[in-house]
Amino acid sequence: QVQLVESGGGLVQAGASLRLSCAASGRTFNNNPMGWFRQAPGKEREFVAAITWDAGSTFYADSVKGRFTISRDKGKDSLYLQMNSLKPGDTAVYYCTASGRRYLVKYVDRSEYDYWGQGTQVTVSS
Repeated sequence: QVQLVESGGGLVQAGASLRLSCAASGRTFNNNPMGWFRQAPGKEREFVAAITWDAGSTFYADSVKGRFTISRDKGKDSLYLQMNSLKPGDTAVYYCTASGRRYLVKYVDRSEYDYWGQGTQVTVSS
């Protein structure tokens, strides 16, 4: 059974940092693009960040650019999201995702991704 399991969420104050992790099991995604999306209450799931299969390129939503950093560790078959200078507007459930293909047309488009984790809650208080 293929699984993506997120961890690292929590409740923090504005300005704090968190590091989300995503561990894959059941198959390797070392040759596949991966990403993070988030969904706030009452809102659509939105793109946060993505990384190519070889980690040669990264992509970020404008709202997180300069504050968040996506990375991957192929030795651990894991994906990370370092989140700094958190704002109340970052409050959401964060989902790890992976594609079954090596190359994507639109890394920001959630329809490009085939596997999803259950999500981890991030709450930022003001």
